Amino acid sequence: MTSFRTRAVHAGLRPDPTYGSVIPAIHQTSTYRQSAVGEFVGDYDYARSANPTRFALEEALGELEGGRAVAFSSGLAAAHALLVHVARTGDHVVLPADLYGGTFRLVDKVMVQWGLRYTLVDQTDLDALAAAIEPRTRVVWVETPTNPLLNVVDIRGVVERASAVGSARPLVVVDNTFATPVNQRPLELGADAVVHSTTKYLGGHSDVVGGAVIAKDDALYEGMRFVQNAVGSVPGPFDSFLVHRGLRTLPLRMAAHAESAAAVADFLKTAPGVSDVRWPGFSGMVSFRHADAIGIAQRTRLFTLAESLGGVESLIEVPQAMTHQSVEGSDAAVPADLVRLSCGIEEPADLVEDLRAALG
Repeated sequence: MTSFRTRAVHAGLRPDPTYGSVIPAIHQTSTYRQSAVGEFVGDYDYARSANPTRFALEEALGELEGGRAVAFSSGLAAAHALLVHVARTGDHVVLPADLYGGTFRLVDKVMVQWGLRYTLVDQTDLDALAAAIEPRTRVVWVETPTNPLLNVVDIRGVVERASAVGSARPLVVVDNTFATPVNQRPLELGADAVVHSTTKYLGGHSDVVGGAVIAKDDALYEGMRFVQNAVGSVPGPFDSFLVHRGLRTLPLRMAAHAESAAAVADFLKTAPGVSDVRWPGFSGMVSFRHADAIGIAQRTRLFTLAESLGGVESLIEVPQAMTHQSVEGSDAAVPADLVRLSCGIEEPADLVEDLRAALG
């Protein structure tokens, strides 16, 4: 098998058969001509159901994560599709106690209206996680590293604990947005599905919104395809093209993100007034605490004050006041003095100096 770096360049790409262009054309169409009533090429009868540009992206994502991929219009659309397919009224999911605010909002404000129940648990404590699993637990939803505290969860350990409940074990679903398949491939560790916000590192340039579910087995994959078509939350052809283009440089970018994050974390560990510096040792995400979190976020110049992450440019945010407002008042509430950094691919020394100036 070729290396991951080589596969990232070539996955899902086949030269155009008509003109030989190395990068296939973007199929910007809503429908397809039928040669006779009910006769069409492959699955291509209507673009909500299938699109060659989207399919190329799905093929690439599946190859890189080691499963079969279904693309969606956003990461939350992907999460919603999976939960809708798997869970029924009265069912239960286990969520991380530290998780993306949008995922919490989806479950706590939307899915509960349809009778879904949930428990928040610190998934670094495998005993606590096992104790939270009920007979009607359908999904153990894992984030690793978590958002925004960057806790690292033992995926194989979670799978083992979930498997110990017997034949009706819940699906283990891993949000792999922060790590990317460059750093971990949850399906190889026993997880049943991977979810991505392809908006982030996979796209990598802050110019597209998208999501994906990558399933290990065919039954879950077919279920995801059915929901994708039935609900219609699909990415457009150009969005699919942008994410696919981003995949080709993913290993190179992730190495640069990690180099930046390592330098920033080393600086912050000795910076005055800074505490609880967290970096998982890979990827570009760093968090820390400081009494003047808002002031620091508003004083940086290279770190742009903005929500999101994973682009080539560095971003800074205060989660409690920005991306994680939806968890306020819950057991997943975020400290008000927490700062989250998405370290880009700029010169690391320049990023350190920007933070040094902002810290005063």
